[in-house]
Amino acid sequence: MGNTFGSLFKVTTFGESHGAAIGCIIDGCPAGLKLNEEIIQEFLNRRKPGQSDFTTSRNENDLCEILSGIEQGKTLGTPIAIIIRNKDKNPLDYTELNKVYRPGHADYTTQLKYGLTAQSGGGRASARETIGRVAAAAVAKIYLTAKFPELSLMAWVQRIKDIESKLHYQNFCFADIEKSVIRCPDPIVEEQMKDAILNAKQQGDSLGGCIRCVAQNIPAGLGEPVFYKLEAALAGAMLSLPACKSFEIGNGLESTHLFGSENNDHYYLNEKGNIYTKTNRSGGVQGGISNGMNLEFSVGFKPISTIYKEQNTVTKVKSQEIKFLIPKGRHDSCVLPRAVPIVEAMCWLVLADQFMLQSTRKSYD
Repeated sequence: MGNTFGSLFKVTTFGESHGAAIGCIIDGCPAGLKLNEEIIQEFLNRRKPGQSDFTTSRNENDLCEILSGIEQGKTLGTPIAIIIRNKDKNPLDYTELNKVYRPGHADYTTQLKYGLTAQSGGGRASARETIGRVAAAAVAKIYLTAKFPELSLMAWVQRIKDIESKLHYQNFCFADIEKSVIRCPDPIVEEQMKDAILNAKQQGDSLGGCIRCVAQNIPAGLGEPVFYKLEAALAGAMLSLPACKSFEIGNGLESTHLFGSENNDHYYLNEKGNIYTKTNRSGGVQGGISNGMNLEFSVGFKPISTIYKEQNTVTKVKSQEIKFLIPKGRHDSCVLPRAVPIVEAMCWLVLADQFMLQSTRKSYD
């Protein structure tokens, strides 16, 4: 139940962080799409660990294998199974950690829910689970861009702690984001972010921040008017990500400080007679339905819970209060740089599912 995402374009992920493998099963993908492992690998390479000094040192190639649903480079319309084997797993790193409930982690709540927890790493709560989502997103992108060649989306690190870039997305492109190891396209701010992350790492601490995402040239009409609004689907998708704690669409909380006369997006007719809005404070969604403007939203991530400072906790056996210090390990000090392709991935999955739902009502051919 809780491992499957989507209504028509369905993605089920499986695997634990230090288990044999991670992967996904995609059900509902149409037949005839050109797809191979190289396309999926391009997506996976952007989220794999060990990319720089600012991410975990875990050494994983994250090489994908397609087990089903593809023949002669095209989708068959049957379930697509993709597997990525864990290579640099080290469950012994967690021998001492398994004796306590780690502050900020899912150990305690998982124990309450299932009666036991994975004995190595965070299990399904680990960010490594998102590999399956990213692999599935490659398929979703192929499907959507075959229908809408001009559709594109990009996400970037807008803020880390209180260091924020004010650079507007019209002033940079996807390539500018990818040139940055922080995935911040603002060179001056990027250097400040680097210093902040390294400083936190040296102190055994961690940092959170905010990722901004923009999808351009998406079709109007996506989203249901009541219980499956487009922004609600996006919010659910983003808040399902590990360490994600907030979601804002358009101006988000900033709009709560405005008058209606300041916040409304006024309509106008362009030279072709098409309806657009002069501003986009709503983030491209009105009444839960896309209006054809750019889809704009922000996602907030907390500082990761694994820090190397003494903390108060409780033991799993006999429930004793203790002071606890996590041994040195292989963890990100800031999840934001590697979370960028994961935010993009969830947006691709939402849009693919929403488009399929809308296609049952209206033909886009």
